[in-house]
Order: sequence, then C-alpha cells, then structure tokens
Amino acid sequence: MDLKHLLKRGALLAAANWPIVAIQFVAETTFQVLLVVPIIGAAILVAVLLGGNLADLLHGSPREMFTRIASALLSEPVALSAFVAAFGLDLLGGSVLTFAVKGGTVEVLVAANASAGPIEREPLTFETFRSASRFTLDRFTAGCARLFRPYLALGFVLMIVYALSVGGYLAFVVYGYRAIEGRAFIIGWTFIAALAAAGLVAWITIVNTVYLLLQIAIALEGLGLADACRAAGRFIRAEFRELTGVFLVVLALVVAATLASALAWSGLGLIAFVPLVGLAVFPLQLAALLLRGLIFEYLGLTALGAYVTLYQGHVARDPKAVAEVLATA
Repeated sequence: MDLKHLLKRGALLAAANWPIVAIQFVAETTFQVLLVVPIIGAAILVAVLLGGNLADLLHGSPREMFTRIASALLSEPVALSAFVAAFGLDLLGGSVLTFAVKGGTVEVLVAANASAGPIEREPLTFETFRSASRFTLDRFTAGCARLFRPYLALGFVLMIVYALSVGGYLAFVVYGYRAIEGRAFIIGWTFIAALAAAGLVAWITIVNTVYLLLQIAIALEGLGLADACRAAGRFIRAEFRELTGVFLVVLALVVAATLASALAWSGLGLIAFVPLVGLAVFPLQLAALLLRGLIFEYLGLTALGAYVTLYQGHVARDPKAVAEVLATA
C-alpha cells in the first residue's frame, strides 16, 4: 500500500471511530489537570509563606512552573519533599489512566482495521464509513481490561527511559557548563546545549514511536514485552520505508498545526487587551484549546491507524513471524 492510501486509511479509521478521539482527549486533559493541581497548591504556599509572586510562579508551561516552585522551596526541604511527592503521585496516577485508556483505543482500531474493506480506495459514502466503525463501550472496556497489565509494564519502562534521557541531558549540560571557562566558551557551549536539547526532543519522538509499535505488537499478537520487542524489530526492518514515510508526514502535520495554533493564540491574546471586547475572547480561547486538543489527538490516532494497517499486513504476509520470534525467545 502506498503512503497516500495508507494515511487515508488511518485517517478514515480514526474518523469512523471518533469516540476514541474524544476519550483520548479527555484522558490527556485529565492527566494535565492532575499535574497542575499540586503546582497551584505549592505556588499558593510559596506566595503566602515565602512572599513569592503568584502570577510569576504560575506563568509558562507546567515544566517551567514546576522548576520555579522547586527552586523557591529549596530553603524548605520538608515542603519541597511534600511537593515532589504530591507531584509524583499525580504523575503516576495520571500515567496509569492513560495506559488503561490506550488499551481500549488500540483494541478498537485493530478491530476496525480488520473488519473494514479497502475503504481508502473506495468512494467515501456513509456505508463505507460505517463499515470501519467498530467502537462500542463493551469492546473499549474489554480492551482496557485485556491490555492493562502489559501496557502498564510497558508504560513503566517508558517512564524509566524518559527519566534516564532527561537525567543524561541535564548531567551533560550541568557538568559541561561547570567544565568550561571564559565567555567565548560559554557562548559556544550555549549553542551545543541547544543542539543537545533538539537531540533530546528527536530522541523522545523516536522513543514514543517505538512505544506505539510495541503497543500494537502486544495488542495484535498477545506477546510479552520481550517478545513484542523482537516482533517490533522484525516489523521495523520489513516496513522501514513505509514507517518512515508515515512518521515524517504526521510529524510535519503536527508541527504545522502547532505553528497555526500558536499564531491563532497570539492573535486572540492581542484582542484580549481591548476593553469589553476582551471579555468575548475567553470563550474563544477555550474553544481554541478544545479544537487544538482534538486535532492533535486525531493526528495521533491517524498515525496509529496507519501503523496498525502496516502491522496487520506485515503479519498476513509473514505468518511465521511471531512463531519465529517465540522460537528464539
């Protein structure tokens, strides 16, 4: 299947099963809200007890807010420990929620791809669209239950990889900065640190893609984590060109959507300063955030649908793949 039809099929599978787009959005939003709750509480604590500026503490992304609040609490080890523990508990709980929801999402897309005919090559009609719709609450919850344990184990491995990656990057930046001397070297090191940050983002993006492929392997073949790694490796080697094409196209769409949303948000921000008119901007900003979140979830599920199509086709063409993987275990 060529790249155009592959992406079209993934987009149609995601659109036909639109409830999973909404469920994924709600789960991701809940996760973000859970992370913000301890940050807001700690910011109020810093503002009241240490005299910090609440507006400054709550400005920027959650990562920036966490860094500022943690820096302000360095003089209060007990408060800092309580803040980090609360944030860690929310992070763990929100992660478990997203792992469970992803099991139902993958289950629905696998069923939709298996039952849908060549919808990417047929005229788009209501019957064609309905043939790809396989979302039911029972199927979704069954997928959540069936895949919860393997996805939980895989998710913890992902979190460890995240922690090691970020820790390695921070160690590289901190120790590198301490090792250099002189203004010229500092300027050069700033450029190197920026390149390292870009490399970290690229690495995390690749890790997320491999994580997604492992989820598909586990859902389709019922493999354990070690066997899923072998199966995913075989799949990547066999379908590397198509995988790279889907990855690059979806990445370009995500970047374009991010830039467009940033421009739209900045325009609304300028209007917000206008008296009276600015009051009407708030619901527009909420609508923009909602639309942005749904678009990003849809793009992610489009890529997932394309990967599921590739994987099922790969297994159909190579039915002995899983048996060979298990034989080498």
